[in-house]
Amino acid sequence: MKIKTILGVVAILGFGGMLFANFGSQVGGYQNFAKAEATGTRAHVVGTWAEDLPMQYDRQENVFIFHMRDKNGTVRRVRYANPKPANFEEAEEVVVEGYAGDDAFIAESILVKCPSKYNDARGLDSTKANPDAMPSRSR
Repeated sequence: MKIKTILGVVAILGFGGMLFANFGSQVGGYQNFAKAEATGTRAHVVGTWAEDLPMQYDRQENVFIFHMRDKNGTVRRVRYANPKPANFEEAEEVVVEGYAGDDAFIAESILVKCPSKYNDARGLDSTKANPDAMPSRSR
């Protein structure tokens, strides 16, 4: 019985070590552009679309190019090998996942964080003024 327990603990520790070695580098938090460039690894960068700078979509190459300002105010060009995400212009925040390239940040995925209709103060005030306006559930 004791040998089985030892083998079980060794197997669990070995499996945990493999998970950490394989996925540890991908479990990092959010970074800014400077840290992403310094580390040279895959990164998540949070920021906003720099509306004052040009954005374009090249249909032939299927590449969307825009400029993004991170939380520190650093602006970088971002290349995304897909069409522009829906609601991109309405986004409060943009999260790009990818790596720093020579002339731009190469985004492999983009998460667009749009304003929520549930956070709209006008919508909340209208339901307080007329509680009968709330939809009822039928049973």
